[in-house]
Amino acid sequence: MQNKHMINIVASNCRPEEEDKFNSWYDEVHIPFLLKFKGLLSVARYKLAGSADGQARYLAVYEFASREDLDKFPNSPEVAAARAEMRQTWGEKGIDIRWRAPYELLRRWQT
Repeated sequence: MQNKHMINIVASNCRPEEEDKFNSWYDEVHIPFLLKFKGLLSVARYKLAGSADGQARYLAVYEFASREDLDKFPNSPEVAAARAEMRQTWGEKGIDIRWRAPYELLRRWQT
């Protein structure tokens, strides 16, 4: 069986008054911690365009080369370090992770 690319999507919110701090921290601290994991190929972040009641304001899409890499990621030293730093920076406030889910690539089209 061929290894297929996997993505893990994390949907989150932060307090409106901490949005600048959240985005700076995510881009400059959190992502660099996670990118130290060898099986993580890329990370892309998205912000909700317009309004959509009840939807998370932010999405982060983490791309992995294989299911095996995705499965190892949550228990890796890199994620443990990122979570410890996140608790130190935010404590129990600030970040509301709404949901997360893994997806397997079926097919890719490009122009």
